[in-house]
Amino acid sequence: MSAATARPTTVQSATARSAKARRRPLRLRTVVLTGVGWLVALMFLAPYLQMLLTALKPTPELMKSPPSYLPHQWEWSNFADVWSLTDPPVSDALLFSLYVAGMSTLLALAVGLPAAYYTARHRFRGRGAFLLLVLVTQMFAPTALLVGIYREMVSLDLTDTAEGLILVNAAFNLPFCIWILNAYFASIPKELEEAAYVDGAGRLGAMVRVTLPLALPGVVTALVYTFIGAWNEYVVALTITSSGDRTTLTKAIPGFVTAYQEQWQYLFATSLIAIVPVVVLFVFVERYLISGLTAGGVK
Repeated sequence: MSAATARPTTVQSATARSAKARRRPLRLRTVVLTGVGWLVALMFLAPYLQMLLTALKPTPELMKSPPSYLPHQWEWSNFADVWSLTDPPVSDALLFSLYVAGMSTLLALAVGLPAAYYTARHRFRGRGAFLLLVLVTQMFAPTALLVGIYREMVSLDLTDTAEGLILVNAAFNLPFCIWILNAYFASIPKELEEAAYVDGAGRLGAMVRVTLPLALPGVVTALVYTFIGAWNEYVVALTITSSGDRTTLTKAIPGFVTAYQEQWQYLFATSLIAIVPVVVLFVFVERYLISGLTAGGVK
């Protein structure tokens, strides 16, 4: 074999060894990152796992000392019994919470979308002060305003009504909707809308067909944030509602543990049921969030 023939073979062998050496760190890094990811996921899922295990225990095991982590007797019937133990039933509280959270989300988006679009596309006097005011209102917690909220609901005759809860939840989540949507609308070039004007679309048509699809990730973010905020709200619902048929799920859950009874298994079972609508919402809007990243562009 000549030197000219041996040299390419040596170079190829060295290149192959170098490629294998590069692949080993990459594989090691992938394994390490995967392990860290599973560890972080387990840390976040551990409380929910503990809730599930507690919800599957019978009452005697809950009172046992020292407590056991795993139930000795798995009571799957706890998830079925929980629907008929309270007055009103958990199902009624679940439906009422869905109605309040859904309508609050729609109202907040209905008001926040045009406000965010107008402030993003127009420079008017007092625009900065308006956005600052919107930001300041986000700093107030409902707990600090309970007395004023209750007096306002009394003056409007909206105490113990679903409409009162909807208005309050929408009002407290509206500032976030305006800010997040304003940022998304401002990041979309005006030239896209102007191109739609040339094609014969009006301002509303350009907004619906071009701008809104591009801002879909922001709309979905505002929708999810508002729904979760209204779904988890407890203090205002406890203050301005009192009837049984106006009980939200967050009010119904603490009813399993009182001074006269401690039904921790039913409390945790209902808490897990309360998580389901939020998870379903995330699954439903995920594809819209991804499609919004590429929709609405001009070819």
